[in-house]
Amino acid sequence: MKKYFFVYIISNKTRTTLYVGFTGNIKQRLQQHIDKIFDGFTKKYNCSEMVYYEKFNYPNDAIFREKQIKKYSRIKKNALIEINNSDYKSLNEIIFKIDDKYL
Repeated sequence: MKKYFFVYIISNKTRTTLYVGFTGNIKQRLQQHIDKIFDGFTKKYNCSEMVYYEKFNYPNDAIFREKQIKKYSRIKKNALIEINNSDYKSLNEIIFKIDDKYL
């Protein structure tokens, strides 16, 4: 089975905080954010709602993109999210329903 890598943006319920991350297992990582497994930014600010993600074939490409997005201003991050998710709807249910062979 092919492995993919992801860059994602998660937010809190009120969409006042954004966090950019990278993972090789988007379902597991999202669940970790929801369960607040790790101390840090996302736990402190209750970020557990995925609002954006990109899929990559190679980890280096995803890591490069993550670093690029992290440097974006809030306005530019918002614009990126709004391209595909103008209402900032949570993508959590969608992520959990995707067949693993596509992740």
